[in-house]
Amino acid sequence: MHLQVCKTPEEFNHAVADWIVDCIAETLKKQERFTWVLSGGNTPKALYKLLAATPYREKIEWRKLHIFWGDERDVPFSDSRNNAKMAYETLLNHVPIPASQIHVMQTENISPEKSAEQYEKILIQYFKTSESQLPTFDLVLLGMGDDGHVLSLFPGTSVVHEEKAWATSLWLESQKMYRITLTKTVVNKSRRIAFLTTGANKANALKEVLQGHYNPDLYPSQEIKPENGELYWFVDEAAAFLLK
Repeated sequence: MHLQVCKTPEEFNHAVADWIVDCIAETLKKQERFTWVLSGGNTPKALYKLLAATPYREKIEWRKLHIFWGDERDVPFSDSRNNAKMAYETLLNHVPIPASQIHVMQTENISPEKSAEQYEKILIQYFKTSESQLPTFDLVLLGMGDDGHVLSLFPGTSVVHEEKAWATSLWLESQKMYRITLTKTVVNKSRRIAFLTTGANKANALKEVLQGHYNPDLYPSQEIKPENGELYWFVDEAAAFLLK
């Protein structure tokens, strides 16, 4: 596990952006496409805007990228809470990734269960022609909630322990909302996984996830453990101040 603590938001975003540029360049030396899972929430907004602007925009072979999402709220694309909407507004509308290579979790005119089922089919088509061809994604960006949740794996939900499905849906009572999410099963097969974690409100959860007892029912982020890939944590000083 690699941990990088940054002093300022600017330092944080540039550190992550530089790392992503290097990951993409290194991977595309060996293969023709780069599969990238985007994170929603507030933390990556400034990062996405940075990547879409000069000089980072010119450093990435955007046409070779294939874009996925880690989870989605069951709200229309027009809703400000929609993760795909945020990614398009901050990044995808500003870079030349072919539309056919951007795979949104559908939330309109479809049930959450059917949406998850269709997304899993897309993933299997991409990756699971044989077990020998795993790993799956080249890069997964993740956020962590102040309750220790990751993706839509929330404390006390059964999806935390899902072992077979690659994508699923769930009703989240605390938000009165359905959500569609990747599971640890597919994410843990990725080559690189990076948590982006900022703010003092994340400090306690970060301490428990990284240095506390293993209790994924309370801190689901502990379930993100790459099978053969690498795990990175990019955090700011406010989030890290309780770490030993």
